[in-house]
Order: sequence, then structure tokens, then C-alpha cells
Amino acid sequence: MSSHVTHALPSYLDKNHLGPWGIYLEQVDRVTPYLGSLARWVETLKRPKRTLIVDVPIELDDGTIAHYEGYRVQHNLSRGPGKGGVRFHQDVTLSEVMALSAWMSVKTAAANVPYGGAKGGIRVDPRNLSRAELERLTRRYTSEINLIIGPNQDIPAPDVNTNAQIMAWMMDTYSMNKGVTATGVVTGKPISLGGSLGRTEATGRGVYVTACEAARDIGLNVAESKVSVQGFGNVGGTAARLFHDVGAKVVAVQDHTGTIVNEFGLDVPALLAHVAEQGGVAGFANAQSIDNDAFWSLETDILIPAALEGQITERNAGQITARIVVEGANGPTTPEADDILTDKGVVIVPDVIANAGGVTVSYFEWVQDFSSFFWSEDEINHRLERIMRDAYSAVSQVARDHKVTLRTAAFIVACTRILQAREVRGLYP
Repeated sequence: MSSHVTHALPSYLDKNHLGPWGIYLEQVDRVTPYLGSLARWVETLKRPKRTLIVDVPIELDDGTIAHYEGYRVQHNLSRGPGKGGVRFHQDVTLSEVMALSAWMSVKTAAANVPYGGAKGGIRVDPRNLSRAELERLTRRYTSEINLIIGPNQDIPAPDVNTNAQIMAWMMDTYSMNKGVTATGVVTGKPISLGGSLGRTEATGRGVYVTACEAARDIGLNVAESKVSVQGFGNVGGTAARLFHDVGAKVVAVQDHTGTIVNEFGLDVPALLAHVAEQGGVAGFANAQSIDNDAFWSLETDILIPAALEGQITERNAGQITARIVVEGANGPTTPEADDILTDKGVVIVPDVIANAGGVTVSYFEWVQDFSSFFWSEDEINHRLERIMRDAYSAVSQVARDHKVTLRTAAFIVACTRILQAREVRGLYP
């Protein structure tokens, strides 16, 4: 991390504890030599355009007043309005939200959808709140960040511990403040409020599509492959089902309740039903329970980390047997682990393309809201798959041309697009 001492860091960050933002800065450093004349603009990428920290006070059901810390960071708006999720998690930090907003800038540019990157969060464990308290928290947070969001400014979406209902409350709060129903202010909404078909499954579907493209590149037959999935929510669950549907064996799944394995392949539809009922994979009948750390060394062909960031580290990367790692989560692999896996010849499909399915269908939702004309689910899935394949193919080509990893290639493609937009727009005033 010592190289970052030379960066003019914002005063509110500690150079010795940069957190996720430090990982992002390291990724930018790795891509800078490939940016040619655009490198003179590279500092643009190391500074979020706008960082908003808000106090979110609410009255709890018992009459006491509680205060929560909220953020909305807009990293770069050169290519279009901000786009990015809102997460409710007790460990949310400014560094994390900054990094996630920057990865959204890279992701939207890599997928070539006309957005910049943004992200939001509240430091709260939503499990400790009643539904009424959660609604008050969401509405108060929305009204606090109201100044900088909007259909043409910055469009929030669901993320960790947020969902379609939270988006509905955000949309309603924004609309009430503006005096007009603005469906396009958020994506990931309920279908009844202008949400898009296919949005819920979009991220997992994108993970599956890019995994298939990577498998083709290395000559791996997906239908005969073994798949391990960490995180069995929306993303991991959907990806597992799609692999299962084509005949692949999903041999291991890990979530916050534990790790289960079945070398002959788990019954994914039954497991999804079990998780919906029990809240986690623990206790699933047709599987063996193993120690969480043992998950990483299991024999598998495709590994999908689809939980939280920082899961594959220098501590466990050496144990991984997979030929392909497809990042369903944001930032699940540390730079040190990246190098270890690359040295072993493992293909890593980076988060900025692997999980771009969500933002791609969010883009479709936004377009549909503006035109008040809605597409069928087949049409959405078809368009999504085409965009994901094109994005993967462009990145894969750059990786071959420069003899770099897919992650570095994705950053080359994305940062070039962002900085070209920055350069051609110029500095105003």
C-alpha cells in the first residue's frame, strides 16, 4: 500500500487504513501504463466527484430517537448520470462506498451503458428494525440525499440488504418531494411501479453468461463441469439454477449459515426452496455439512464468489482448485490473491464485467420508464445476453492483445472510455 502515500489522498482517509478504496487505487495504478496519452487525466479516477455524508435520524417504535450515518458517493459522471446501489449494513464505511462507486464507474463503462458510477449506504443492521422503522429510515435517507439524486442525475438501486420495497419507498419519497411521479429515479422497483421484468435475475444471469464465455475460451464444457458458489442470495442462487439447468453439477454452496457439499451435485431447485423457507443453506437434507474454510479447497471447475468483498485472500487463494473464478460479488478477490490465482493459471472473470447484468437491466428499466413502454422478459434476457457477450468479448480481446489478465483488460477498456469522455468534455469552467 506504500505507493499510495504519493497520491494526494483526501484528508478524511487514513493512508495506513485505506480499506476497499486502497484496493481500487491499486487497480488504477495497474492500468495507468496502458492508458497512453489519457494517463494525464488518471487522477480524475482517484477522486470521487461528489461525496455526501448525511445524518439519518428516525423515531423508533418505542419513542426513542436513533441516528444513523448515511452516504451517497458519485464517483464519476463524465459518461452519464450516476448509477449504483444502496446498501444497509452495520459495517458500511465511507471507504467502502467510495470504492463501490468507483467500481460502478468501471462497470458501466466496461458494459458500455451510458452511466457514471455512484453508491450509497447506511450504517445499520436492518434486522434490528421493524418494518415501520425501516420505512422511516429509508424515507429519511432519501430526503437527505434528495439534492443529488434524480432520473437524470443519479439513479439508486438495490444492493446488500435492500430490495424492491426499499426502492418503492425511495421512489415515493422522491416523487412526493418533487410533486410528480418519477419512476425513473430508482431501478430494481416492483413491476407495479415501472420495474423491469428480468431485473431480479439479471445479475446471476450475467454471471452465468460470462462464465460460459470464459469456459469456451479455455475449452471447458459447462454441462460437464463442477460449480461451487459462495453466497446463495439473488446472485448466487440464480447463477446456480442456470448452471443446474444445463446439466452442470453444483457441488458446494456456502452462505452465512454454513457450507454444504454433495459431490454428485446438489438439487438446486430444492435447495432454493429450502433457503426461501429456512433463511440459509444449513440443514439441507441431501448434503453434507463441512467447515467453512474447507470450502475453498474443494475440487471444482468454476468458483463463484457471490457474497461480500474480500473473500479470496492470500490466505486461501493457494488452495483454490477451480479453473475459472467468476466474481458475482463486488471486490471478492484481493490484489494479492489475484496474483496468486493468475500465477496458477486460473482465469478470473472480474466483477466489473461478471456482475454487470444487474446494472444492464437497470439501464433497460430506466429506458422503459422514460418511454413508458415495456419489453417482454424474453426480449430483456436476449438483450442482456448480447450486451454481456459483447462486453466479455471486447475485454477478452484486449487481454490477449496486451497479454494481461481479464481484470486489467476490463480496467483498460473502462478507464479509456471514462477518460476519453472526460478529455473530450474538457474542464468547466
